[in-house]
Amino acid sequence: MTAPLPSPARVSARFPLRAKLCALALGLALGGALPALADDLPDVQRLVKQGQYAQALGKVDAYLSGKPKDAQGRFLKGLILTEMGKPAEAVAVFTKLTEDYPELPEPYNNLAVLYAQQKQYDKARTALEMAIRTHPSYAIAYENLGDVYAKLASQAYDKALQLDSSNSSTQNKLSLIRDLISTPARANVRPQPPAAPLAAAPAAKPQPAATPAPTAAIIAATPGAASAAALAKPADPKPAAPKTDPAADDIVKTLNNWVEAWSRKDVKAYLAHYAADFRTPKGMSRKAWEAERQDRIAGKAGKISVSYEQPQVTVNGDKATAKFRQRYKAGSLNTSTTKTLVFVRSAGKWLIQEENSR
Repeated sequence: MTAPLPSPARVSARFPLRAKLCALALGLALGGALPALADDLPDVQRLVKQGQYAQALGKVDAYLSGKPKDAQGRFLKGLILTEMGKPAEAVAVFTKLTEDYPELPEPYNNLAVLYAQQKQYDKARTALEMAIRTHPSYAIAYENLGDVYAKLASQAYDKALQLDSSNSSTQNKLSLIRDLISTPARANVRPQPPAAPLAAAPAAKPQPAATPAPTAAIIAATPGAASAAALAKPADPKPAAPKTDPAADDIVKTLNNWVEAWSRKDVKAYLAHYAADFRTPKGMSRKAWEAERQDRIAGKAGKISVSYEQPQVTVNGDKATAKFRQRYKAGSLNTSTTKTLVFVRSAGKWLIQEENSR
C-alpha cells in the first residue's frame, strides 16, 4: 500500500484529534487497491499529491459529470475540498454520501473530522456513533470517539472551574484531561482498511491484532478496497457484519435532517417532518402551533444550535419511537432535555406524530 497523503490541514494544536480523528488515510493507496478503478481517478490522486488542488477538483468534477453517483470520485472531491479549506462544501459531500451509502462508516468518520475542526464536538460525536452503528468493529471510530469525549470533558471541567475556581478535585481532573489530549499524536502508522462486503476487489491484507489504531494527518480520500467493493452493490453480497435495521437507520437519518433544518432556521423544512395528525401540545390548533414555531425558530435573533446523543430507536411496523438526549443552544440559553419522538410511516416517509420532552 502506498503511503497516505500528508495534509496541511490540522485541527487545533491543543487537540490531538488533528491526527486521531483524521484517521482514515486509505484513499491515496486506491490505485493499487482497486485495479478496476477508472483511469481518471489516479490522475486526480496524482494532482492532489502534488498540491494542485484546483486542477484536481476540475478533473474530478469532470469525472463526476459522467458518473454523478460514483462514491470514489465523490470521496476524492470531499478530500480535495477539505485540503482547499472549504469545510462547508466538504461536509455537504460527505453528508450526501452517508445518505446514498449508509452502509459505509468512512463518510461518518470524515464528517466527524470536519465537525471537530469547527469545534462542533456534539455533531462529531453523533457522526462517530453512526459510524460505529454502521460498522460495530470499526476501531478508528472508537478511538476518535474517545478523543471527542476527552475534549467535551475538558470543556465541562473548565466550565466547572469558572463557577468554582477553588475546587481542587476539578482542577486535578482538568489537568489530567489536558495532559491526555496534549499527548503528541503517533506518526507513520499504517492505515487499516475497514471491514465490509467484498466483491469487485481483493481483500486488503489484515493487520495483526497488535497493530496500533490508525492515525494520519487528514481524512481519507476514498474508501479502501473492501468498502469500495461494497459500493458496486453486487447481487446478494455476503456482509462481513450484521446489518442494522433499515427502518431504524431511516429514523436516524430523519432525525439528522430534522435537527439540521431546525439549526439553520429552515422552518419550512422543519415543519415538513411533522405528520398531518401531529398531536400539538396543550390542544393548540395546528395553525397556531406552526405560527408559534415560526416565531421561536425563524424569529429568534442569532444562531440556533440543536444536537442530540445516540438515540434508542424502536420500530414496530409503521410506527417507531426514538428516545434521546437533546441539546439546544441559542444566545445565552443552553439546555439539555430528554426527548421522545413517535414516528409514523406515511407515503414512504417517517414523520413525527408525537413529541414529548422532560
